[in-house]
Amino acid sequence: MIVIMGHRADDNKIEVVLERLKKAGFKTHLSRGVERTIIGAIGDRTRMADLALEAMPGVESVVPILQPYKLASRAFKEEGTIVKIGDLELGGSEIQVMAGPCAVESREQLLESARLVKAAGATMLRGGAFKPRTSPYSFQGLEEEGLKLLAEARDLTGLKIVTEVMDASTIPMVAEYADVLQIGTRNMQNFFLLREVAKVNKPVILKRGVSATIEEWLMAAEYIMAGGNYNVILCERGIRTYETFTRNTLDLSAVPVIKHLSHLPVIVDPSHAIGKWRFVAPMAAAAVAAGADGLLIEVHPNPAEALCDGPQSLTPSNFEALMKELNGVAGVFGRRLGVPQGI
Repeated sequence: MIVIMGHRADDNKIEVVLERLKKAGFKTHLSRGVERTIIGAIGDRTRMADLALEAMPGVESVVPILQPYKLASRAFKEEGTIVKIGDLELGGSEIQVMAGPCAVESREQLLESARLVKAAGATMLRGGAFKPRTSPYSFQGLEEEGLKLLAEARDLTGLKIVTEVMDASTIPMVAEYADVLQIGTRNMQNFFLLREVAKVNKPVILKRGVSATIEEWLMAAEYIMAGGNYNVILCERGIRTYETFTRNTLDLSAVPVIKHLSHLPVIVDPSHAIGKWRFVAPMAAAAVAAGADGLLIEVHPNPAEALCDGPQSLTPSNFEALMKELNGVAGVFGRRLGVPQGI
């Protein structure tokens, strides 16, 4: 439920309500908006009547949240959430582009990728250090050595680092190096992993499962938020349909739907959705038009030689051309691309 406080409710009245809720076993979250202050409360709904919250000074109304996801709901927090990643903001007027190779292959490959994507305008560097694949004989990633190379790339370019965490045992290692932790599509409903990553004080990108409904996706986000980490970024990356020409089917309708249902920011990964580089650019532009707060795009200095996902990776020149196009598309909707910071 949410407790809506009146315009004239001072801090003392808000604190009294918070204390009553906590004593009754509710988890609370205070959200101060421009128009109103609300208290989100998660707990046993059968105890609501006994609390008599609406009779308390400063309380305007008490509204139950009907959706199964509570903390992620737009009813819980009317204003959109802005996730801070160092000096970057994701979820506001700026669209952040995260670009780089699918996998960290070598120091030379990664540092070249970092310099190229920053020069084109990306604000964050993506790259996988742990790459368990469908086949056990495929390239599996450089693991901690890959994380060290990502950290070096950040030191040299100032780009923030996004990389995937595969299981609970590697969370401390990945969190030591990365600015943003990514939960991949295969792990969207790995609830134990979601509970563990919730304990890390870093933003989390949660990719949509390949066959997940929007409600299931939001419920997965709820696991992270219920664990105390509210810095969740949702990532649409295509879902499984009957279509076989593309790798997956990019569900761009999910972007405005999520914006309606939830306050969490949404980004789009057209590379994994399409699986073919020539269609990445138009889908990236369409994602911006749909209202996406960011993009996750695979770029490789030489896609033909990539050890992972070469067919869907853009060349540096194609990525540069895309970034120029995206600037124009963003401007039409009153937004702009984020500007690389740091070194």
